[in-house]
Amino acid sequence: MTAATNSESSFALPVLDLRGRRLGPAELKAAMPRAETTFDVASHAVEEIIGSVRSRGFEALAELAQRFDGVEQSHPKVPAEALEGALAALDPAVRAGLEESIARARTFAEAQKPADAVVPIADGATVTHKWVPVARVGLYVPGGLAVYPSSVVMNVVPALAAGVGSIALASPPQKDFGGLPHPTILAAARLLGIDEVYAIGGAQAVAAFAYGVPANDAGPALEPVDVVTGPGNVFVATAKRLVKSVVGIDAEAGTTEIAILADETANPAFVAADMISQAEHDPHAASVLVTDSAALADAVRAELAVQAAATRHAGRVAQALTGPQSGIIFVDDVEQGIAVCDAYAAEHLEIHTRDAAAVAARIRNAGAIFVGDYSPVSLGDYCAGSNHVLPTSGTATFASGLNVTTFLKAVQIIDYGRAALQEVGGHIVALAQAEDLPAHGDAVSVRFRDGAAAAAQPAVR
Repeated sequence: MTAATNSESSFALPVLDLRGRRLGPAELKAAMPRAETTFDVASHAVEEIIGSVRSRGFEALAELAQRFDGVEQSHPKVPAEALEGALAALDPAVRAGLEESIARARTFAEAQKPADAVVPIADGATVTHKWVPVARVGLYVPGGLAVYPSSVVMNVVPALAAGVGSIALASPPQKDFGGLPHPTILAAARLLGIDEVYAIGGAQAVAAFAYGVPANDAGPALEPVDVVTGPGNVFVATAKRLVKSVVGIDAEAGTTEIAILADETANPAFVAADMISQAEHDPHAASVLVTDSAALADAVRAELAVQAAATRHAGRVAQALTGPQSGIIFVDDVEQGIAVCDAYAAEHLEIHTRDAAAVAARIRNAGAIFVGDYSPVSLGDYCAGSNHVLPTSGTATFASGLNVTTFLKAVQIIDYGRAALQEVGGHIVALAQAEDLPAHGDAVSVRFRDGAAAAAQPAVR
């Protein structure tokens, strides 16, 4: 992408002009603006953190809390009275917002639960696809440049809807709050009935969840979990990558991103505001406008110059919007724009075109799609009912956002009677012989030898 020229009336963003070019899927994917990946840089440090937590438990966690967060702790579990106190002190307006977010997220999550499938294959033969919640999950809520009680909601609600019986939550300790996580995080956890909360940040939280931590003199053990979910920085994402052979994970989430597909009917003020809303997360956040209208692009640049200068985190926003991961992609028409959006596979994709719903229905790759003028990404961040923990960095080509099935696993139950097995017994023997695994066939044949049926009958008492 090339940098656009800055002026008094417009905002400089990198530009990629695809007009008149017909790129194949691989070429198009390679051309997309992306933030640099830093997994390799973080891997060595994260490996050391994981090894330290595994070998030295709470002692290592205390050292890491001192090093990274500047707090001293003997045990990271948050006392029950701190959770209660945080909820009691919560701003009523924030509590009302959280309660509305919880209610809407719960409605959507409850509707996602898949039904078991009991399939009669033949007479006396059934195969069942049974959904079972994992026993225990660890939910991570980041600290960093912002406070994320909404991430508590997004992680906890689908886990509860799935029927998970044991939920632990971790968030970084804060020096300003006596070494505990931010009180709004604690209040949100208490509001959802979560009483197992730990003041642990970063990769060390993922390690503690994955491997567990034995009890020490200051407090109880942190039992290992089956699934770890939640967003975080590159160290959290790298830790997830390194432990995913031990536990399930939702995703290796990267920095947030928004793509907006817009034509000349779009409102430039809305488009600019939505690009800024994601850029304020992080200097490396991605905001990408895909359009066939040069006039709209100019109007959006002008709006960005005004709105970005007025926002609280203006420096952070400007850095994100002018970085190589952001910019304007010019296309010939909406048809080419759809292909670009599918190649980019955005975490958040907004559609601001004529017939926006019809265009949205044609998109294959996106974490979440926001349709029209009145469905901004901010709505999904808080109160749409959807989940804001979504695939990033192009992984929406194969990955889904956090949902109830993240916390479920499918168990297949095979129930055949004697006659039903006998019906396919010859096929099993033939296939076993073809694979040079004759004992597989013998395990069927032995059931039909003389006396086998009688031997299988329980003794009469």
